[in-house]
Amino acid sequence: MKYCRPRLQFHCGWMLAILTTITATPVIAETANFGTFNLSTNLNSAQVTVQGFTGGSYSLSAISNRDREQKACIGFADPNPDHIMVLEKDFSELTIQVDSNNNDTTLLIQGPDQKTIRCGDDTAKIKDASVSDRNWKSGTYRIWVGTFNSGVKRDYTLKVEQ
Repeated sequence: MKYCRPRLQFHCGWMLAILTTITATPVIAETANFGTFNLSTNLNSAQVTVQGFTGGSYSLSAISNRDREQKACIGFADPNPDHIMVLEKDFSELTIQVDSNNNDTTLLIQGPDQKTIRCGDDTAKIKDASVSDRNWKSGTYRIWVGTFNSGVKRDYTLKVEQ
């Protein structure tokens, strides 16, 4: 506080404390295009439905070429995730399903450690993507809904269920 005048040292101390707090506060790295939702386990089956639309020319393979089961991560989306899912507890099994009226969608889900990746493409005989998997740890997941071709806009509903 050598730059403060003797009568202003009290105010300079407070200013220093405020500046330290502001600079030490972490900044949220990214926001989701269509918001954040929370999922918690309870006696009933947990389920959430959200909506959005695809679009973008960012290759999802830039995040990861392959997921934890060596499935290819393909498609194009916006660089920011479309949805952020916060799991308040561990889930033994979850299914995340895109419904875009059978348009060719893809999914990339990045886990809380940012290393665990789950990818999905066609589901059975339909072109909408889904991911069904076990052992979902609590934390924040980033979800991208993409399209097989760059820049294609498709409205969709995303359903997450236990």
